[in-house]
Amino acid sequence: MRWTVLIPAKSLPEAKSRLLGATADPKAHARLVLAIRADTIAAARSAIGVARVVVVTDRPAVVDGDHVVVQSQPGLNAALREGAEHAAARWPDDGVAALVGDLPALRPEELAAALALAAERPRGYVPDAQGTGTTLLTAVAGEALRPAFGAGSAARHARSAAELTAGTGLRSDVDTAADLATAVAVGVGAATRAALAERAGMPSFTLTRHNPPMSVQRTSGAPQPASTVAATSYGAASTALSIKQGPLVEPPIDPSDSVPEGDLDEAPDLATDLPPDRFSNRELSWLSYNARVLAQAEDPNQPLLERCKFLAIFASNLDEFYMVRVAGLKRRADMGLQVTSADGLSPREVLATLAERTRDLAKWHARVFRDEVTPLLEAEGIHIRRWEALDDEEKSRLADYFRSKVFPVLTPLAVDPGHPFPYISGLSLNLAVLVREHDGSIEHFARVKVPNNVPRFVVVSQTSVESEFLPLEDLIAAHLPMLFPGMEVVEHHLFRVTRNADFEVEEDRDEDLLQALERELARRRFGPAVRLEVTDDIADEVLDLLVSEIDVQPEDVQHMPGLIDLSSLWQVYEVDRPALKERPFVPATHPRFAEGETPKSVFATLRDGDVLVHHPYESFATSVQRFIEQAAADPHVLAIKQTLYRTSGDSPIVDALIDAAEAGKQVVALVEIQARFDEQANIKWARALERAGCHVVYGVVGLKTHCKTALVVRQEGGQIKRYAHLGTGNYNPKTARLYEDLGLFTADEAICADLTDLFNVLTGYSRQTEYRSLLVAPQGIRSGLIEGIEREIEHARAGRPGHIQFKTNHLVDEQTIDALYRASVAGVRVQLLVRTFCTIRAGVPGLSENITVRSILGRFLEHSRVYYFGGGGAPEYWIGSADLMHRNLDRRVEVLCEVADLQAQTHLHECLEMAFAPETVGWDLHPDDEWIRSGGPNQLDLQEWLMKRLANRGE
Repeated sequence: MRWTVLIPAKSLPEAKSRLLGATADPKAHARLVLAIRADTIAAARSAIGVARVVVVTDRPAVVDGDHVVVQSQPGLNAALREGAEHAAARWPDDGVAALVGDLPALRPEELAAALALAAERPRGYVPDAQGTGTTLLTAVAGEALRPAFGAGSAARHARSAAELTAGTGLRSDVDTAADLATAVAVGVGAATRAALAERAGMPSFTLTRHNPPMSVQRTSGAPQPASTVAATSYGAASTALSIKQGPLVEPPIDPSDSVPEGDLDEAPDLATDLPPDRFSNRELSWLSYNARVLAQAEDPNQPLLERCKFLAIFASNLDEFYMVRVAGLKRRADMGLQVTSADGLSPREVLATLAERTRDLAKWHARVFRDEVTPLLEAEGIHIRRWEALDDEEKSRLADYFRSKVFPVLTPLAVDPGHPFPYISGLSLNLAVLVREHDGSIEHFARVKVPNNVPRFVVVSQTSVESEFLPLEDLIAAHLPMLFPGMEVVEHHLFRVTRNADFEVEEDRDEDLLQALERELARRRFGPAVRLEVTDDIADEVLDLLVSEIDVQPEDVQHMPGLIDLSSLWQVYEVDRPALKERPFVPATHPRFAEGETPKSVFATLRDGDVLVHHPYESFATSVQRFIEQAAADPHVLAIKQTLYRTSGDSPIVDALIDAAEAGKQVVALVEIQARFDEQANIKWARALERAGCHVVYGVVGLKTHCKTALVVRQEGGQIKRYAHLGTGNYNPKTARLYEDLGLFTADEAICADLTDLFNVLTGYSRQTEYRSLLVAPQGIRSGLIEGIEREIEHARAGRPGHIQFKTNHLVDEQTIDALYRASVAGVRVQLLVRTFCTIRAGVPGLSENITVRSILGRFLEHSRVYYFGGGGAPEYWIGSADLMHRNLDRRVEVLCEVADLQAQTHLHECLEMAFAPETVGWDLHPDDEWIRSGGPNQLDLQEWLMKRLANRGE
């Protein structure tokens, strides 16, 4: 059953008045009340089975629910009755649960378990820790809620409702300082922890966490002083190049990982004896990553057009960062939610720092293109011209092109009392134009959109050795008089707007999820503006108008020297000049999948043992694609079950699944249609699969399905045999040529049985949370990895060598980081290969001397996740889809699988050892949070090494 959870919210002056005695500061009290409520809402949202959270309040401005009902009658029970009536009318098939809003220690799994019990009873209730009050009251669909909260409510509710067994967090409501101390001992959420860290004069009590177990005496509530935000240092592309990530003393939010989803669990864990400044700022760590991308563009050792590619990647990365991360921070700041990040900064403080850093990065980006790459392009005969530099013949030819190809699609939009300021779509290029009556009397403003369905760079001329381009905006600007006949064009300026592209889809049972998502996609382009890019020479009056009408703050404006939107340099990269690019690369076929004169059955190969494939060095087409295609064509195959998170536009995987369904096989496709920025493509494939007769499902409500798994069920004689693929990357043949990923093929019975159970969870009503051999999120991956870390700690304490190697895209989960810190203190050697987000601090005396962190960037995007535990003489290697982030560990279905095959383990060992070798080129994180380019005199490129090694593996 799905549930609507009602949470009552009093106005702040009235809320939790008995807690006010714990502090003389009413503002601190208000922040604490909001934080407790925020943790309760966040836990309820994350609980399996909860469809939505409805906040019932008389002050809607101070709450953050999925829906808000403004109460018309005073009193708690009246408010809950109104909320229940609203829920029953709007979502009649769902149960209704009234949850008190003061449960800072509530865990999603506790609420999920109680609601699972409640689904079997018409009405249910959970008494508080004292047994007299009520923290949860439930009614299944069709039953009245009949709330009777207040003193002695448990006895009243017991007359008509069944008591539900519940965990401690669900019973630990907070009314007094003593209640708060009890909740803290259980383990409060991030928002409450952050609010407590700010409060002065709190009573002393012991903070205890039960996962993992540890405690520390808190003797003072005085806030920790914030450390100075270190400036970013950008230098030349050399071993001396350093990029400051900055030790900031407060932690970032994690918005799905996206701020708008209301995730509040990225605050410092006070329940450890570790220093409060042990986390770097998450958002600034991302900017450091993008700075490393930009350093690739600055590197003279890169082929010239590859440098253009990295300039384009940097630009598109920054666009997405603004659309999601900055947009979410702005939303939180605008709502007044002052939950601090793990390094201690409030949303507004993070935004201020980001604005400064991104301005510096944008200038660096423009300088590299203008001063370094452009002259080299011109020396190679690739020119980006400006209109005024063209000769008469070229202008005449391009004028014809303008009249025939561009002019018909342009729409000048005037702004005056009869024409409101036009909507400016996100990431579109626009010309702000001032025109004047010919008598000079009145000036008018107009906007001309640069069409995005015409190439950004118009070809002036092109031969095998010369390519000349003109920016499309230059061509339009030169012909503005054609758009405004009878007017004088006074001036024009290019600008570009970035908008919030994050959104949530309410997964209601009574509407089709595809239709809901399609509606939200249509709304995405109307999100609020989060950035305005303008040229350096823009007139003040034009800029003032844009800032006012687009509704951005002055700090959201970026003045760009030169071209705006260098993501369009992909068009320049496509110039046919092989000598200016990386040499062509053809993936090898894994030796176990190599075919002679007769085709080889993948299933016969897997009966002889597991196969680990490493993309893009080894072919996706002759491994993953062949596995699915052979399954689709094999008459002995009974069923194919597969998850699809992102796939390509002409996907052979989807084609094979369609063929299998049309051949009468049972085909189950778990399509994650909410994969960010690929939603429209996934909707298309979901509909195509449905039309072919595939069983298409969209996973577990409230969780994204991010795991990369495929299961084939085959009839072999009188037996049913299962075969599986588990990967770190998507089933996408295009990205498989660009992303570094791993995939394990196996016929292992335990793994295949686990995958069978997992697909039953994804497609049906199974609530299984334990598996034989797999680690599965949201229940099992964090705990499984921390158990592995704790084993290495025990090895070190017993005098045995402890060794941990993690390769992941992102490392921001505080519980995991704290476990790694404890491992370092215990003497375990910890080596981390982290591509992007990284909030751990390396090499800090007394904290992380035994931790080294490296980041590798190159021709291919490092994308695989590998988790290695090497102590005790029994090494473990795990691969899978999960990064070490809250979204992956708490709000996604993820899978990690142990690699047991000795040959596969040897390959993983060699890859990890080479990645951490001193001569391998990469970036090392230093104790001051600087990333320093590494690589000795005999520099080795890891990706080049793997290309050569795996190309020769079959010889």
